Amino acid sequence: MSHTLFEGSDHYVATADLMMAVNAAITLQRPLLVKGEPGTGKTMLAEEIARALGRELIVWPIKSTTKAQQGLYEYDAVSRLRDAQLGEARSQEVGHYIIKGKLWEAFDAEQAPVLLIDEIDKADIEFPNDLLRELDQMEFYVYETRQQVRARQRPIILITSNNEKELPDAFLRRCFFHYIRFPDADTLRQIVQVHYPDLREQLIGEALEVFLAVRELPGLKKKPSTSELLDWLRLLADERLTPGEAPLAASLRGASAPPHAGALLKNEQDQHLLERLIGLVKNRR
Repeated sequence: MSHTLFEGSDHYVATADLMMAVNAAITLQRPLLVKGEPGTGKTMLAEEIARALGRELIVWPIKSTTKAQQGLYEYDAVSRLRDAQLGEARSQEVGHYIIKGKLWEAFDAEQAPVLLIDEIDKADIEFPNDLLRELDQMEFYVYETRQQVRARQRPIILITSNNEKELPDAFLRRCFFHYIRFPDADTLRQIVQVHYPDLREQLIGEALEVFLAVRELPGLKKKPSTSELLDWLRLLADERLTPGEAPLAASLRGASAPPHAGALLKNEQDQHLLERLIGLVKNRR
């Protein structure tokens, strides 16, 4: 089945290797497994693929308690029992109590949708293996209704992982893999300009210099991500919150912590580390 190639969008800065990975996965008709630091745009990628290709987006967010079966369907036996006790006629038909999961929704779509299985590494280690046949064969069996469900058309499947746990080899063999590297300075500038086209160039340049310096701090527990950079810039651009002509000047000299550092550093260890390093810079002068 032919698909239009993904070439990025006005809302999302996609590197050449990322576009190539998306199109390779579509051509091979394999799930695209995307890894990368939290906040590098993995989830947004699915939204932009759907937007660019004119497809419906179906999102299956994974939690630690999520089971693979929930993506196929669930049988609501409790509701059926309650209805039977109340003498409801509908209780005679088991199909009324079958709740379709996200995978079934994707299989049922008239046009191949984009299915996002988001943060698969949050689930139990057996979760990916429990989906092998369904992702391979694009079908599954509903035991309660004795129904074989087959995909009308193979969906475009994007699976994200934050590397919280290793995924099984059998699952990895069935995926096309891409790691989203953290953007370089030029790509970060493009991302900022997409989100904040009216931001002053001087502010962007100074903010990127401070942001990249903070990311390079030795011993940092959690490096700030692209999404945190965008939040931080939004605060810096708000004159009510950041008065003065040069809010980053002292930070660039290493004389003080950047304003609104809580948007960048999300735990006390990293904030104390930054304060100690600034103190060392001051003492050397």
